[in-house]
Amino acid sequence: MTRDFISRDGTSPTAATWTSLSGSVLAEAAVVFAVVLSIHAAVWDRYSWCAVALAVQAFYVQYKWDRLLQQGSAVFQFRMSANSGLLPGSMVMPLLGLVMKERCQAAENPFFERFGIVVAATGMAVALFSSVLALGITRPVPTNTCVIAGLAGGIIIYIMKHSLSVGEVIEVLEVLLIFVYLNMILLYLLPRCFTPGEALLVLGGISFMLNQLIKRSLTVVESQGDPVDFFLLVVVIGMVLMGIFFSTLFVFMDSGTWASSIFFHLMSCVLGLGMVLPWLHRLIRRNPLLWLIQFLFQTDTRIYLLTYWSLLATLACLVVLYQNAKRSSSETKKHQAPTIARKYFHFIVVATYIPGIIFDRPLLYVAATVCLAVFIFLEYVRYFRIKPLGHTLRSLLSLFLDERDSGPLILTHIYLLLGMSLPIWLVPRPCTQKGSLGGARALVPYAGVLAVGVGDTVASICGSTMGEIRWPGTKKTFEGTMTSIFAQVISVALILIFDSGVDLNYSYAWILGSISTVSLLEAYTTQIDNLLLPLYLLILLMA
Repeated sequence: MTRDFISRDGTSPTAATWTSLSGSVLAEAAVVFAVVLSIHAAVWDRYSWCAVALAVQAFYVQYKWDRLLQQGSAVFQFRMSANSGLLPGSMVMPLLGLVMKERCQAAENPFFERFGIVVAATGMAVALFSSVLALGITRPVPTNTCVIAGLAGGIIIYIMKHSLSVGEVIEVLEVLLIFVYLNMILLYLLPRCFTPGEALLVLGGISFMLNQLIKRSLTVVESQGDPVDFFLLVVVIGMVLMGIFFSTLFVFMDSGTWASSIFFHLMSCVLGLGMVLPWLHRLIRRNPLLWLIQFLFQTDTRIYLLTYWSLLATLACLVVLYQNAKRSSSETKKHQAPTIARKYFHFIVVATYIPGIIFDRPLLYVAATVCLAVFIFLEYVRYFRIKPLGHTLRSLLSLFLDERDSGPLILTHIYLLLGMSLPIWLVPRPCTQKGSLGGARALVPYAGVLAVGVGDTVASICGSTMGEIRWPGTKKTFEGTMTSIFAQVISVALILIFDSGVDLNYSYAWILGSISTVSLLEAYTTQIDNLLLPLYLLILLMA
């Protein structure tokens, strides 16, 4: 989570002004360009040149998005406490695809090598569409920016056209079409929940997953793929479709009545048992519930881990109840938990993920998927005020709100789970064989733990308690960033001690540079750092 700075007069910052954001935007762009150039130097092919061109045009178009948001001229209502974030949001999928292609090529896995190229091309297509959207509604039309965007788009389209097969081009266009429709639906239903960059990243990822699920469902064969991978796809897309269904339904009826609440629970069971389970059964060719039970209790180690995680989940619930009881007993009725109280959950997730990464990553993969589904379902219950827990959840979670929860949804805890889990979910397991994840790449599963669980937590606590020297244009502090880097380096040393499977092969300089770069990005970005930082650290470590 973003480090909150409380000023000396006791006031807490609200929405940042656009004047104060201008310096941080340039610094954020410099950090992102450093990442892009580092990946370009590591990969150095025609696709990396496409990434450089995309970064240049996204930087120019980001200024137009910022101006649209400042004037209130954007098509949808975006989160106002941040800049547009188009540059950092645009570069995640293309860079991830490039490093995935490189690693799978080293592992001699041509299928996932082509898959990485498709990921990169899809990310570039989605980013170009968002740029065109911004330029199309800017008045007066920015001629110079349009020329730069057109040149960059032309280069990317020309190179990708000669690099992708017809089927891959169709796949990219399918994802783009899904992305357009999801933008129109979700940004209308959820105003002020995203910045343009966050919307591009989140909705682009959902669009890609939905297209992959449809593609695999239509071409399913016996023993195709890993059931664990299908489980993630079906659960995530099923929860998104469930949310769209109920959002549309409750436009025409009051969701806070007992009749609506009973209908919500019944329809959730119907959609789960009648859509999600049959869909998963078709893909894995076995009973999903029996498979899940057998998977979870397959070994004694998994039983011990599940018991341990259950205790941590109980502890997290007790923290929420304690903080709310403390608020109720306080005479001031303070409506926001202090920074340190919110960081308790970061410590809990670190304690959750590290044993899972060391002892049983497939179990952590599935458990994180189940936890994500539970979080999303509870957010639906809270958002629609579903009885009997809806109002209780609203009261309990309101204590942990910050300026990023300006929309109708509370997403920071979901972003925290995603940031910790994406490094586990995104790296294809066949490409981790034959030593392709040696050196700094051995730390890829720990990217979320390092960037968010350790780095962001230490930076937040130290920055808000003893920080004095602020980074120019931000409320983040130099002391917070330095202690964040130091804490992550110490964590890497501890990982080397306790995880015998990690061999860094003397790639310490790259690891230190990656950690330092992502820590600087945390200091300057106004986007959701729970989601952004692990992805950039993942990309740098994989390169």
